[in-house]
Amino acid sequence: MKIPLGGCHPELAWRRACQYTDTMFPTSDLSRSWSVSEVNAYLKGLMEADANLQNLWVEGEISNLSRPASGHLYFTLKDSSSSIRCVMWKNRAQTVSFVLQDGVAVTAHGGLSVYEQRGQYQLYVDALRPKGEGALFQEFQRLKTQLEEEGLFDPERKRPIPSWPKRVGVVTSASGAAYQDMEKTLYRRYPLVEILLEPTSVQGENAPGEIVQALRRLYEIKPDLILIGRGGGSIEDLWAFNDEGVARTLAESPVPVISGVGHETDFTITDFVADLRAPTPTAAAELAVPDQIELRLAIGELEKRLARAASGMIAEQRLKSENLALQIERLSPLGDINNGRQRVDELFGRTGRGIEGYLKIARESCLAFQSRLASLNPEAILQRGYAILTGEDGSTIYQVGQTNSGDKLQVRVSDGLFEVIVS
Repeated sequence: MKIPLGGCHPELAWRRACQYTDTMFPTSDLSRSWSVSEVNAYLKGLMEADANLQNLWVEGEISNLSRPASGHLYFTLKDSSSSIRCVMWKNRAQTVSFVLQDGVAVTAHGGLSVYEQRGQYQLYVDALRPKGEGALFQEFQRLKTQLEEEGLFDPERKRPIPSWPKRVGVVTSASGAAYQDMEKTLYRRYPLVEILLEPTSVQGENAPGEIVQALRRLYEIKPDLILIGRGGGSIEDLWAFNDEGVARTLAESPVPVISGVGHETDFTITDFVADLRAPTPTAAAELAVPDQIELRLAIGELEKRLARAASGMIAEQRLKSENLALQIERLSPLGDINNGRQRVDELFGRTGRGIEGYLKIARESCLAFQSRLASLNPEAILQRGYAILTGEDGSTIYQVGQTNSGDKLQVRVSDGLFEVIVS
């Protein structure tokens, strides 16, 4: 049974523990025997009721380290004359950022309790750090608080990372594995990128100044993006990235910055100041540029979508064209023209037939007139033996009284003229 007293005053915790134990084991019944479970429960209650025992920092050397498949850690902390069993549950064990092994000196934080099944008291650890990091950690917290109050970590300051950076500046050690990993990752993901390396030390006394100078040189070049980082290590190894000068210089960057320092569980001041924090240098390179494989897939999908869209548009326009063609055909004057042509043909035919009929009638009339004229033609009469007499003045003589004896007359017969004198 656990009594959650948190950080209450030790005297109050003791009183509550006494109330708890008096309830379980009345002082008036001291003659009865306790079971082992009752004794362990009693001791567990005493320990968990004492706030001083629930907020301990214990220094020692790790031994008997065990890592079962569950992910929990079991080990012993020992010094020159004593030891204590320790347990660290999986969710807390995942936050350990350094290599744990037998013989490593650490400082462990946690609370004491009793494992009742074995009657064994243990330190339940919730945080581990290498021994000697206390002063550095306090300085880290002090600087972090100061810069946070100044607004250097404000989310409003964070700038978006460019989607298609052409030039990426890198601040790290040229000979370190971190740069090799970043370079391979950048070129593998996005071969079009240009890498601008500004080499610098990443640990040691001179590292902060060199990092500041490397950053300022990149500020003059002004790439599209800057990566700053290094591989993992202890808090001392990473301390250059907790330097105040580095932090303030980084805050002045004219372009977005991705910080990838150490391992996933490592946090530095640089991570908080940068526009984006990556868990590792390799992850920083992955966040910096797009992946050409994803781009190719995206382009392929876009090509398919474009082809589908183009086919759809073509089909739609073809249908519109067909509809317009039908409308044009319905509205076209060609039908009227064809009808007019047919009408013209009909009228032409009728006109032709009318003309032919008229000509036929006229021809027949002409023949009739010709026949009548022929019958009235004087020459035809002359052919039948008749003659025409004309006087000297050219007048036609058709009565005897028109002549006198001795008049000269012309006689016209069918084949010519001759003169006669009236007797």
